[in-house]
Amino acid sequence: MSENTWPSEWLRGVLDVCVLRILADGPTYGYAIAARLADAGLGAIKGGTLYPLLGRLETGGLVTVEWRAGDGGPGRKYYDLTPAGCAELAQRAALWDAFVQTTHDLVVGPDRTEPADRPAQTEET
Repeated sequence: MSENTWPSEWLRGVLDVCVLRILADGPTYGYAIAARLADAGLGAIKGGTLYPLLGRLETGGLVTVEWRAGDGGPGRKYYDLTPAGCAELAQRAALWDAFVQTTHDLVVGPDRTEPADRPAQTEET
């Protein structure tokens, strides 16, 4: 697997909490969110993935939207966390931390940093 290539089902499972975390730093627009996600190592997130997610966050009351005039260009839609979005981020971040530890312990083992070697299969006679 090449750098910044994650299974799509992994990204679907964590992208919303990553977007909420980015928005915790203050209002920003979609392209800047995508750039932050890429810079963080998640790879290029397409607009067809990001904007519907932002729409769901807005519909769920987790973000607000404000159109702002662009600097010499078109206006931009800025997204900002609501108090409910801040609470959701805190809850999901705690759940994510527990999930990462649980899956790490299952996949790697609680006392290891590398996946355990599978014991050799022996044929019983």
